[in-house]
Amino acid sequence: MSAAVNFKKCGSVLITGASRGLGLQLVDSLASGQFSPGKIIATCRNPGNAQELQELAEKHPNIHIITLDVVNQESIEKSVEEVSKLVQEEGLNCLINNAGIKVEADFHSVTAEMMIENFHTNTVAPLMITKVFFIYILCASSWHRGRLFLTHSLLLLKNPFCNCARPNCCPDVFYNHRLALNMVSRCMAVDLEPDGILCMAIHPGWVRTDMGGSEAPLSPEDSISFMLSVIGGLTEKDHGSFLNFTGEQIPW
Repeated sequence: MSAAVNFKKCGSVLITGASRGLGLQLVDSLASGQFSPGKIIATCRNPGNAQELQELAEKHPNIHIITLDVVNQESIEKSVEEVSKLVQEEGLNCLINNAGIKVEADFHSVTAEMMIENFHTNTVAPLMITKVFFIYILCASSWHRGRLFLTHSLLLLKNPFCNCARPNCCPDVFYNHRLALNMVSRCMAVDLEPDGILCMAIHPGWVRTDMGGSEAPLSPEDSISFMLSVIGGLTEKDHGSFLNFTGEQIPW
């Protein structure tokens, strides 16, 4: 049986970048499976334009859509107020930082502005989002102490670096955040360990999304199915790790 079933014990999951791609598939798989958590908080920049996400929310009453632009501080602070009303004293059990952008550039075309935009969205934003929701994650950690690590997990869902042997496995890795997000994840793991908060990074593979392209070998459904099983089976030994979507440790 897939370890994803452990999500059923999870009171709340917050997913950034939930209007398309892997974020949307995460919401769909969590809501439609036999292991749906109590609350699925799906955030995106423009909920009014997120038709597929809106349709999912109409079918599943445990989906709550909140506006969140991860690089806009005013939007971040407003989202915290809304999440606080949803989770209240139970806190936030699981945060999945998924929102990201794809800025393609090589040595000859990369600019400072492109680098700054990429680092802000893909590396700095997950750290800032985690900081503002820390108190709610901590609340859930204390409330459910002794249960599975999933019930007080903090996860970074991103493709920051790939050591896959397959040629062209990750064509979207140009001059961008690469190792930076891994280091942010590792640093947060050190800082959050005393609070009992599990922090790790997971590589979703090369997936057929707008960012991954049509030639990618993995469907969003398969990638998320694998990852939810990995996430559902996390234990203390996985703290600070970087895992492939199939659960293998990725050295970096």
